[in-house]
Amino acid sequence: MSDRKVTCTKLKEELPGLKSPPFSGELGQEIFDKVSERAWRMWSEDMMIKVINEYRLNLADAADYEKLMTQLKIFLNLESDGGNSLEVENPDRGK
Repeated sequence: MSDRKVTCTKLKEELPGLKSPPFSGELGQEIFDKVSERAWRMWSEDMMIKVINEYRLNLADAADYEKLMTQLKIFLNLESDGGNSLEVENPDRGK
């Protein structure tokens, strides 16, 4: 755990932040500045995998990668308009 605290956009409380940005660029820095380590783990260890699997995203495809990045922003409450999150864990999908 980090000693650095952030007011987490996802969990709406002051919590330990990430030790470093999760990736380079503006979005990585925004996540580092505004998202707690706990919320990032909720995304990276659970929801990200569900979105990739449920929607069979090919991250080498630019459109699929952009869809994943949009869902990341929505999940972490970084999307200014709120956006619409994709439904995951629907047992009727694909039937």
